[in-house]
Amino acid sequence: MIALVTGASSGIGRDIARSLARHGINVIITARRSDRLRKLKRELTRKYGVRVKAITADLSDEKQVFELYEKVKRYNIDIFINNAGLGVFGDFSQTDLQSELDMINVNIRAFHILFKLFVRDFTERDFGYIMNTASAAGFLPGPFFSSYYASKAYIVRMTQAVEQELLAKNSAVCLSLLCPGPVATEFGETANVKFITPQANSGRLAEHAVREMFGGAFLICDNPLTKAGICAAKLVPDSILALGARFFQKRRKK
Repeated sequence: MIALVTGASSGIGRDIARSLARHGINVIITARRSDRLRKLKRELTRKYGVRVKAITADLSDEKQVFELYEKVKRYNIDIFINNAGLGVFGDFSQTDLQSELDMINVNIRAFHILFKLFVRDFTERDFGYIMNTASAAGFLPGPFFSSYYASKAYIVRMTQAVEQELLAKNSAVCLSLLCPGPVATEFGETANVKFITPQANSGRLAEHAVREMFGGAFLICDNPLTKAGICAAKLVPDSILALGARFFQKRRKK
């Protein structure tokens, strides 16, 4: 089997690539930072003896998104980990617009393009695994982290909808939605936000996510508490969720 992992230079994406390689699966890793990709490629080939191809791509550039797909489609990908994502934290009236547009291009535009193309390919073959990385944040309004939360909500709703379309046609394509809470990665530093709650270990989360995906799970969380929080959020009015998130997020600013 062969997998494609986007956003593989650090954090969850890197650890999912490690988990897949540990399971003997060949991987194609892609991200913006070529030096990180080369280092990961050496690690995976040396430790696990799998084949690894590294492709440098900036998914905020739509042209490079399509170029990535053209480069990998000949490999007949079996597993697609749609993981690349960015975050921009701060008051919406003050955050940098270009940074938010780059985030939207990665979190929504690139996500959508690659998701659609691989759903088409996998549906035609009637086989394949797709895991979209969202967040528990995708079930909440997020004052002071508004664009990021909204982008994750897009991933949540799109994945939920496509799952039903696949079920309606009795497709053998397995679709999973990864929705962790805070995870100990570089994300907080990049988004200029600090976490004030315990953070999950990225490596353990990745191994759990891969095992759950192969087990056919749809909603994958880092722990039962996160899953319970997602369920509880559905019972609380959005206005109350937004108010609570506002006070919580203000404490996260660096």
